[in-house]
Amino acid sequence: MALATFLYFAMNRRRFFAAVLKVTATAAVATGLPGATALARGVMRYRARFLRPPGVLPEADFLARCIRCGRCAEICPNHCIRYFGLEDGIAALGTPYIIPREQACILCMKCGDVCSTGAIQPVQRKMEAVLAKVKMGHARVEKPLCLSYQGQSCGVCYRACPLQGVAMRVGYMEQPQVLDGCVGCGLCERSCIQMPQAIRIVPNHA
Repeated sequence: MALATFLYFAMNRRRFFAAVLKVTATAAVATGLPGATALARGVMRYRARFLRPPGVLPEADFLARCIRCGRCAEICPNHCIRYFGLEDGIAALGTPYIIPREQACILCMKCGDVCSTGAIQPVQRKMEAVLAKVKMGHARVEKPLCLSYQGQSCGVCYRACPLQGVAMRVGYMEQPQVLDGCVGCGLCERSCIQMPQAIRIVPNHA
């Protein structure tokens, strides 16, 4: 419990300082301070990797339509949707995001059902619809970190995948192989027992 409490506050502190750095860098660029552009680039390079909820419009359209109402997070049964402060800039303030390593998407599609503006499109909870309309990202295996590629059969990520055989398959020693059907829900990354994780979702919005 003590470790969990420490990690919780550490994560919040990290987001707080990330927000402070982002605001400082933006202000420095606006005032023309020497080295401000390099500072801003450094801050952007170290921002958190995140996913948008399933069924979102392309990033620019999503940001234009999202009214920051909070209904998507309220309806999420897995409590994986959070809202940006200033960590990702003013344009993203109040918009929903997911950090798959902390809590991944279970593809319930309820967030799209309650979105009143169409920023998150409704998607039927059927494989054909999910594969056609959900493009959160794509999983990538870091083979030097993966136990199964180092001779120790694991397979945890495959068993966590809701689209087995379509998004992921396993080979010798349960070595994970990501397929074109991966929609980037992040359940594989969330389940990975390695630290740092051997499988990560590369976001489609980036």
